[in-house]
Amino acid sequence: MRIRKPDIPPAKDLASYSADLLTEVYRRMVLIRRFEQKVNDLFLQGIMPGTIHLSLGQEATTVGACLALNQDDVITLTHRGHGQALAKGVTARALMAELFGKATGCCKGKGGSLHVGDLSVGALPAIAIVGASSPIAAGMAFAFKRNKSGRIVLNFFGEGTANKGDWHEALNLAAIWKLPVLFLCENNLYGVSTHISEVMAVEYVADRASAYGMPGISIYGNDPMIVYDTVFEMATRARQEGPALIECLTYRRGGHKRDDPAAYRPKEEVEAWLQADPIPAFRERLARDNRFTEADLATIESGVDAVLDDAVDFALSSPEPPLDSALEDVYA
Repeated sequence: MRIRKPDIPPAKDLASYSADLLTEVYRRMVLIRRFEQKVNDLFLQGIMPGTIHLSLGQEATTVGACLALNQDDVITLTHRGHGQALAKGVTARALMAELFGKATGCCKGKGGSLHVGDLSVGALPAIAIVGASSPIAAGMAFAFKRNKSGRIVLNFFGEGTANKGDWHEALNLAAIWKLPVLFLCENNLYGVSTHISEVMAVEYVADRASAYGMPGISIYGNDPMIVYDTVFEMATRARQEGPALIECLTYRRGGHKRDDPAAYRPKEEVEAWLQADPIPAFRERLARDNRFTEADLATIESGVDAVLDDAVDFALSSPEPPLDSALEDVYA
């Protein structure tokens, strides 16, 4: 295993971005972080059913990417999809209720943690099978191109997916048909417990793009504005010229799922990435911007806490799905 520490580029000047955009970036990052922490607490209390795969530490990648898209663009989610869903606009109420299996959930309580989403905001309910969403993303992009809709698909996946055959087939089809799809890798270095250096000879997932004749870009995924600018540029290109592969280098703060202590990760690596936590880093940058005061940032944070308290109350008071609803939304 080769220890890979974060290679942090110089922070981009925030002056060129509107205060509204920066506020929304920070709000959504904090919302995802505190939603995941709240879910973890509820799970440990034995209140929340099922299992959970948290995205703590990867907030900058999902928020930067989703805010760079048009509202009617579509994303595909992974099994680690809570943050992706919230970043695209699924409400905390609907997502929390779904995790509790309630009828008011974004998938009517039928999906649970592994299958969250809401197509009305452009979040295709998550496909938990590793790599399975990439061909589906290519198919949706084919439909968008055929209908001349101007829409694109952003396919979220992890670096472990890049060794799956269906992922390679999806990139090949997207390339030869010039489909409006972005393949976005959240590279957190570990597929469950296996380090990327043990299963891939090239250093970066983005290096594989050249085999398909599409742009391949590897960026620092813990800076939301680097992600935002890159996705915005590639999304503009994709609407006319076709696909691109974007790799965002990031890190999950915990293990693969809730019961994984992640003892396989070197302490030196973990400490280096925890020091590069995207949320305090972005907060410090906002605090140095004369458009934001400490009171402004505290208001954003307290507002998120109020939203989450409301989401938990809503979920706990919501009804269970009726038994006969099991026969609904079934296609053969």
